[in-house]
Amino acid sequence: MREIPGYTYGTAAVAQSPLTTHDLDLLKQAVLFGPEDEKYLRIAGEVLADQVEEVLDLWYGFVGSHPHLVYYFTDGKGNANSDYLARVRARFGQWILDLCNRPYDQDWLNYQYEIGLRHHRTKKNQTDAVDSVPNIGHRYLTAFIYPITATIKPFLAKKGHSAEEVEKMHQAWFKAVVLSVALWSLPYVKEGDY
Repeated sequence: MREIPGYTYGTAAVAQSPLTTHDLDLLKQAVLFGPEDEKYLRIAGEVLADQVEEVLDLWYGFVGSHPHLVYYFTDGKGNANSDYLARVRARFGQWILDLCNRPYDQDWLNYQYEIGLRHHRTKKNQTDAVDSVPNIGHRYLTAFIYPITATIKPFLAKKGHSAEEVEKMHQAWFKAVVLSVALWSLPYVKEGDY
């Protein structure tokens, strides 16, 4: 695997999630995520592996076309930091692969917590040592579930799988994205309310 700046999956640099794998299992049940979803996520990972840059082009085009979203990569005065955008992009691409291919174990759970912290004022800007706005509004994490889910389906359909297989990959992806955002939300929720 190529080295990605700030990508610390499975290392001691990653914050320990206060959630357990039992908590994760309960969340998986809540989004109806089961063994068939794991199977189809792995297939999605194979399908997407050589399309990651195209997916990121689409997603970054979406973010870049909305000033209120690109704002989170700026100094707060409208000046976007291209180095910051590039570093986050590399990690976002790896997230696509991790979402599909990594086992959802304690390391994965810890890294989802780390991602949440990096969006929240707790750790935003620290990984890349940038001068940017201090927090990403939680509402955009939640709202981003839709574009991240809706736009992936055409990519899943590019490798000749049946419509049924594409739909199963898409549903597995959707559940995994909702699960991820639920975990990323932890730093935003008042203690005792999660």
